[in-house]
This record gives sequence, C-alpha cells and structure tokens, in this order.
Amino acid sequence: MNKTELVDAIAKKTGLTKKQAKMAVDAFIDVVKGELMQGGKVRLIGFGTFEVRKRAARKGMNPRTKKPITIPARKVPAFKPSNELKKLIK
Repeated sequence: MNKTELVDAIAKKTGLTKKQAKMAVDAFIDVVKGELMQGGKVRLIGFGTFEVRKRAARKGMNPRTKKPITIPARKVPAFKPSNELKKLIK
C-alpha cells in the first residue's frame, strides 16, 4: 500500500473526503518526523513505537575494491511493533 492508497482507505473508513484524509496523513507524518528529529519517541498503544536508534561505528568493506573501510556512527529511525500487532501478523 502506498500513500495514495492509504489516503483512499482512510477516507473510505472514516467518511472524510480524500483531501481531509490526505491532510490527516500528512499531519501525522509531520508530527512523527518532528518528534524523531528532536530525539523523542511516538508510542501508539496497540500499534508500536517510532524511535531514533544509535548505530555504532563499525568496520566494513568496499565491495568494489575489497578494501576495509570505517562506517561512521549515526542515528537511524526505527519502528518497534507492539506485541498486539505482532500477534495479529502471525
């Protein structure tokens, strides 16, 4: 499902217009992005948690030259599904 399909599904399920549903989806995405940029978490009970995780620096290899390289530490966005969501997927 892509963003357009998600907007259509939300509009159909809620009775909102597609324009209103798109505004809601865009607002949700903006709020999550903003919270993650500040280093926070977004917890949705029964769904999961969006958070920022730190990846340590590590050794790697350039696949083209086969020379060792150092991959720098960085922060990455992550999603951890709730146990309830995990049970639904099984």
